[in-house]
Amino acid sequence: MLATSLSSLYEKDYVEWLDLTLAQLQNHDLEDLDWTHLIEEVEALGSEQRHKVESYLLKLLIHLLLYQYWETEKAWSDRGWKNEIDNFRLELDLLLESKVLYNYLLTVVDKNYQKARKNAIRKSQLSADLFPLNCPYRVEQILDPDWLP
Repeated sequence: MLATSLSSLYEKDYVEWLDLTLAQLQNHDLEDLDWTHLIEEVEALGSEQRHKVESYLLKLLIHLLLYQYWETEKAWSDRGWKNEIDNFRLELDLLLESKVLYNYLLTVVDKNYQKARKNAIRKSQLSADLFPLNCPYRVEQILDPDWLP
């Protein structure tokens, strides 16, 4: 199949394009691959996975901070926060089976903590001085299903 018709297939029937591309890869038919779209898809897949890691990490950190510091809300929200903490840890656990994504998480904890801190301050309306400037949790704690601050 010509590259132009493969490119056209990508636009018209994405699922068929995926099936054909997979077959070409399995058959080592590298000459006829739609390289442009294949590269786009691989890049997008990597970006999507990194985005998921950051998203779940951010939400997890927000809930850990709220759980630890928002004492006046704890009586009403304790159970919900724990459930959310568990859910975000489960999602991260699935993603972090990949060593590459685990290593990526290590590089983005501090950045995401800063975002989580701002969000927790805004949500709780507590003094910013209450929340540590740097992440008070070790990665092992953040990911440990049995640990709460």
